[in-house]
Amino acid sequence: MRNKWLPAAFLLTTAGWGANQFSSLLEGYQAELGLSGQAVTGLLVLYVVGLLPGLLLGGPMGDRYGRRPVVFGAIAISAAGTAALMAGVLATPWLLVGRLLAGISTGAVLAAGSAWVRDLSHPPFGTAVEDGVGARRAGVLLSLGFSVSGLVSALIAQWGPNPLVSAYLPHLVLCIAGLSLAVACPETRSREVQPGPQSSGLRDPRFLRLVVPVAPWVFVGPTVAFGVLPEQVASAVPGFELVFAGVAALMAPGFGAVVQPLARRVAQRGECAPAVVGLLTTTAALTLAAVAVWWVLPGLALFAALVLGAGYGFCVTFCLTVVGRIAPPSTLARLTAVFWSMAYLGFCTPFAVSLLEPFVTAPVVLAVMAGLALLTCAAVSARDQADRDGQERRSADRIQRLRDAGVL
Repeated sequence: MRNKWLPAAFLLTTAGWGANQFSSLLEGYQAELGLSGQAVTGLLVLYVVGLLPGLLLGGPMGDRYGRRPVVFGAIAISAAGTAALMAGVLATPWLLVGRLLAGISTGAVLAAGSAWVRDLSHPPFGTAVEDGVGARRAGVLLSLGFSVSGLVSALIAQWGPNPLVSAYLPHLVLCIAGLSLAVACPETRSREVQPGPQSSGLRDPRFLRLVVPVAPWVFVGPTVAFGVLPEQVASAVPGFELVFAGVAALMAPGFGAVVQPLARRVAQRGECAPAVVGLLTTTAALTLAAVAVWWVLPGLALFAALVLGAGYGFCVTFCLTVVGRIAPPSTLARLTAVFWSMAYLGFCTPFAVSLLEPFVTAPVVLAVMAGLALLTCAAVSARDQADRDGQERRSADRIQRLRDAGVL
């Protein structure tokens, strides 16, 4: 019973795989299909266009109809999106369909799946009583799929047959395996609890003052790592552009998963401590990225990708933990969906860099972003100091959750 969360979390891994398997193939699409740099980064943005309705519909549907059916349906859509991407080598419009379906499915899984994993981790379905365990599990398993998919796709595309088709086969296998394993996971949404707009957590000061400013920085790091750096330093790694992009796609979200347990320890020093560390790390990483692009240094670019991943890990852990702490069970998926909607704004970063490049060089854009991350860190630090008086309120919230679950 205590491990029922694991198959559900594996579906988050599958969703993360489907979301990021495309990113390390950007150079391949430019070389094989003749797409421009703006066209392939625009496909990354198209994914966000599909993701937002997936999130905003998947969250409320998960709260109303149950986490399980929403996640299962979304994984089926994800498989259909991958099939459309495979057909993209025959007709480019299928790439548009595939990226839209990938966004819709990932959004629904993130919204309902994150809430499902949290429910299965804590009583009465699981044994975890420590605050934030379920949120961290969801973040780690999502990051695992998000990171490994980029490298696997790149390796297949670099040396495999029919690269822009065969690179997508592992995701189809994961979809089938994940659904088969998760059949035994129970539904956690109580039919007796009616969600109400006044208890959604959207108006909670901690959400407005802490989560909202940090959320957009969550995916800035990974997208700079696999969507900006490989293209900017590709001239220094001739013949290995796809592999380089795959390694960068692995290092950023992969290291983000590694540092998330450390973020839990840092959180003991204060509720906003992980956010402060994450934003400071992101500031340093963007500065390193600017230097790597200016001097075309692939080794430094990979190191910057690693540090960007650390910033991602701290920021996503902070946001998911705060959301899980303040949202009532009846609206957890809905508030989670709102957070992911803001977080995925960072996915537009490569497209913004490509649009600005004729006017402002990429190193300058990255340096400006580093300054903005530092300003956000200063603002969050000031708000954390003012919010420490709310410790008793957060403890009371946790006790009430345990009572609602029948533990106390």
